[in-house]
Amino acid sequence: MGIEKDIQQSNFRNEFQKMGINLLYTANWLNEKIGKILANEDITQQQYNILRILRGSEKPLSTLQIRARMLDKMSDTSRIVDRLVVKELVEKSSCKFDKRLVDVTLSKKGIQLLERLDQFNDQIDAILKGVSDKEASTLNSILDKLRIEKENK
Repeated sequence: MGIEKDIQQSNFRNEFQKMGINLLYTANWLNEKIGKILANEDITQQQYNILRILRGSEKPLSTLQIRARMLDKMSDTSRIVDRLVVKELVEKSSCKFDKRLVDVTLSKKGIQLLERLDQFNDQIDAILKGVSDKEASTLNSILDKLRIEKENK
């Protein structure tokens, strides 16, 4: 029965409403699963996202550049970066090219944390293993289409 059983609701206005509720429910479910893994390292998903963004960059990034790459566009990137500085996972320095900006880089401690979390990639993948590669590709296309069409209106 799927979503109907999980949320104990069987009546939806139409398939589009059911799809929207299913997307929200599944996103929250996945956030909870991943959040439990990250909680053991005392970081949030937003903090993890920033650490991953910095690891993928060849050069320091400003908080504006980080925000543009974040999954959660509503987040207060500067505040999250400041919390990562307190935890000594990132370092901030004055931007050489624009004194109004701050460069953010991974610290050695941040790199070590990411290396520890890399060990959980198989666990995270296992959460999603009920879906084939072809199904995942199809779902990615559908979700991209949904987002792109709504952003262009």
